[in-house]
Amino acid sequence: MIVYGKNVYSTLRNDPDSIETVYVLQGLKDAKLLKSIQKSNLKVEYCNRAKLDKIANSTHHNGVALKVSEIETYSIEELVRRAKKPGLLVALDGIQDPHNVGAILRTCDCTGVDGVILTKHNSCGLTPSVVKASTGAAYTVPVSIVTNLSQTLRNLKQEGYWVVGTDMKDAREYREGMYDSPTVLVIGSEGQGISNLVKKQCDYMVYLPMVGSITSLNASVAAAVLMYEVYNQRNPIKKVDFL
Repeated sequence: MIVYGKNVYSTLRNDPDSIETVYVLQGLKDAKLLKSIQKSNLKVEYCNRAKLDKIANSTHHNGVALKVSEIETYSIEELVRRAKKPGLLVALDGIQDPHNVGAILRTCDCTGVDGVILTKHNSCGLTPSVVKASTGAAYTVPVSIVTNLSQTLRNLKQEGYWVVGTDMKDAREYREGMYDSPTVLVIGSEGQGISNLVKKQCDYMVYLPMVGSITSLNASVAAAVLMYEVYNQRNPIKKVDFL
């Protein structure tokens, strides 16, 4: 797989075994990035812009592309086994925008989510665009790819997980959610939301209040708000008396 971007390189350089070749733009002006690459023991190939654009299949590579090993994926059983108690998984239902998927993976890394569940069909996979948008988090957050999300959620409920969906109808305000138990947050696409079959597996739904003239948030932004709410409830700040 070819991935690209300086943030992706900055993340993956900590796992040099995953990098086969680093392709660098001739005359790269980012001195800090260039120095880091030159000091590494990685195989480096310098390219003109036309060749690098072709290798990356993009012009948004920041002057660096990498040939890397395929992203390792996990079974649902492995995600559950690896999860830190009480456990938090994020399931994406039909999200096709790679920038949304990448941004969600990035927030998952930042908030300590135990794993992300993607669907094999009708959603975006782990593409180079996703890797770039995730700034490399596609390699740090365990991902499971399933064929039947509804059945997967049903199985997770049998493992003790509560499944929390996102919807504006018949839902409680997201701050009223109870996230102290093992939880799966289900994020639907911006256009279609969560499918009816998946909704049937949700124990309850939550919504984010909209007090302005806009009636919805980008899927990755909504996911970030929910993930940080879970983090907030599970890691309350200790109040300090300053008086």
